[in-house]
Amino acid sequence: MAADKVDPIHQFQITKILPIQVGHWDVSFTNSSLFMAVVVILATGFLVMASSSRAMVPSRWQVVAEMAYSFVADTLRDAAGKAGMQFFPLVFSLFMFVLVANLIGLVPYFFTVTSHIIVTFSLAILVIGIVIGFGIWKHGFHFFNLFVPKGVPAALIPLVTLIEIISFLSRPISLSVRLFANMLAGHITLKVFAGFVVTLSAAGAVGTVGSILPLAMAVALTALEFLVAFLQAYVFTVLTCMYLNDAIHPGH
Repeated sequence: MAADKVDPIHQFQITKILPIQVGHWDVSFTNSSLFMAVVVILATGFLVMASSSRAMVPSRWQVVAEMAYSFVADTLRDAAGKAGMQFFPLVFSLFMFVLVANLIGLVPYFFTVTSHIIVTFSLAILVIGIVIGFGIWKHGFHFFNLFVPKGVPAALIPLVTLIEIISFLSRPISLSVRLFANMLAGHITLKVFAGFVVTLSAAGAVGTVGSILPLAMAVALTALEFLVAFLQAYVFTVLTCMYLNDAIHPGH
């Protein structure tokens, strides 16, 4: 048990809360499942509570909710134009899910679902799947002009098209790895410095004095992690808007 408190990787371990086996499929309800449900409940509850009064003089919570709404709406319009607003429910839901998941992961003994590649990759695949599906539905074969930029000499079209296809297929990887890697690295670093504080504090008076520096680093990293939590939600949202723009306007 003591090793679990020091091990910086232990915080990412998935444990079964309710084991469920359907044939050869393990669909158990885990701590990851629990905190994904918590994220959805908290985000939904906050937005419902904040917007329920709809007061002319908004409360602090209503101001925060309206700022989040305006932020996502402006980002989507800037990236994809007015036509992009049809995807606002999707983009806003993704932003709130990633942001709340990142923030509650900073609470001690809570689980950070965005620190697992399977979660972030699933979100990325959802985005890319919608981009491809909507693009083909809306534009037909014209959607594939996305891979043939205008003005490219005929001799270079095969090479450029191959590069564009590879770039497009790498989008879900880069989108998911960026979020996963930042949350994973940040939490590991924070846990390492917190472990130094605990270890040094147990070494007597000299160790207690020596623990001041790692404690200061842990506090600074915690503040930085709050900033990273928002920045990663912002980056995920901006890239999602840019990819949706390709589905709406496939021509270069």
